[in-house]
Amino acid sequence: MAATLGLNHSSVSEFILVGFSTFPPHLLPVFFLLFLLMYLFTLLGNLLIMATVWSERSLHTPMYLFLCALSISEILYTLAITPRLLADLLSTLHTIPFAACASQMFFSFTFGFTHSFLLTVMGYDRYVAICHPLHYNVLMSPHGCTCLVAWSWVGGSVMGLVVTMAIFHLTFCGPNEVHHFFCHVPPLVKLACGTNVPIVALGVGLVCITALLGCFLLILLSYAFIVAAILKIPSAEGRHKPKAPQSLEGDTLMGITYTILTPFLSPIIFSLRNKELQTAMKKTFLSKLYPQSP
Repeated sequence: MAATLGLNHSSVSEFILVGFSTFPPHLLPVFFLLFLLMYLFTLLGNLLIMATVWSERSLHTPMYLFLCALSISEILYTLAITPRLLADLLSTLHTIPFAACASQMFFSFTFGFTHSFLLTVMGYDRYVAICHPLHYNVLMSPHGCTCLVAWSWVGGSVMGLVVTMAIFHLTFCGPNEVHHFFCHVPPLVKLACGTNVPIVALGVGLVCITALLGCFLLILLSYAFIVAAILKIPSAEGRHKPKAPQSLEGDTLMGITYTILTPFLSPIIFSLRNKELQTAMKKTFLSKLYPQSP
């Protein structure tokens, strides 16, 4: 990855991920078991969602297509970070080569931003379904949905490439201790040297904040229109008809929330509380486990 991007190795050939090394050693096996269980739940939950949507024809709709794409992005995002974290929790060597660090940053940002773009697309899908139902089949045609998913992945890849190239073109002349459990921007910027570091850090921050804030505002706008449309429905019964989606130590613990905890909760929030998906799961998997006798 580093050679492909033409990244600058500087005088540093590897980094040391400090991560959880500041925590008491007796807590590390507890963290390992907890994070492993959460990681396995994340994988199984998202794979279950994908398998259910794939096998149940009634779920072959844009909303569930986007949900499958979201599950894929979450699986890949956690795959870019969590296995390395689990290995470091049980290891005394926490070094990561320069190229591997760049690769981890690229993939984590790519899948992370893809996830945000897909959430924005899902908000738009619900907006069209509720506010413009007569145009839904035209606006959310199979070709249109495929393009939205594809552009989400392209946008995520571009963001990952821009951030990684900007950070790893900086000069790293030591020290090489990254005060985090994966190669993230803020701790790496602190290790860079040169007069252009503040400018690069500001530029990367502005690009990321602009993209995330744009996604947040678009999602907020979509659901504002949805709520407004529901409130215009005169009867209480009518308001139930539109279907919305069913929905250092401090830095280390904060990082856990968006790298492990959020993907862990996502299958529950977006899918396992969705009655239609629950019914399909029971129909698809329980019928195979307990087949009715003829």
